[in-house]
Amino acid sequence: MTTMYTADHEWINIEDHEAAVVGITHHAQDALGDVVFVELPEVGRSYKKGEVAGVVESVKAAADLYMPVSGEVVAVNEDLRGDPALANTDPLGKGWFFTVRVADMKEFEQLMDPPAYDALLKTL
Repeated sequence: MTTMYTADHEWINIEDHEAAVVGITHHAQDALGDVVFVELPEVGRSYKKGEVAGVVESVKAAADLYMPVSGEVVAVNEDLRGDPALANTDPLGKGWFFTVRVADMKEFEQLMDPPAYDALLKTL
């Protein structure tokens, strides 16, 4: 499994050559505060890289969730819909948002690897 990151603080794990799991990073959930609502994308809908695929609302603010790569949403985390706080308590695990079938693996290669994302965080 390979984890990559976006400048908008989403993570994406490639589990095989087609499916990838998407969520928000520790930095994103820290900045948002207590997550109280998530709007998840529609299963079966295709999105382009960078397109808004959902919304995360917290006690502090609301933030768009951007699609890290182009592809079709094949599953959403219904547990997260029922318990949005999972995005805070386990953002890289049980707090995942959705699974996407990646349309173009070259887009995945354009994302930040962990050292590059760590370097970005140091500039914030």
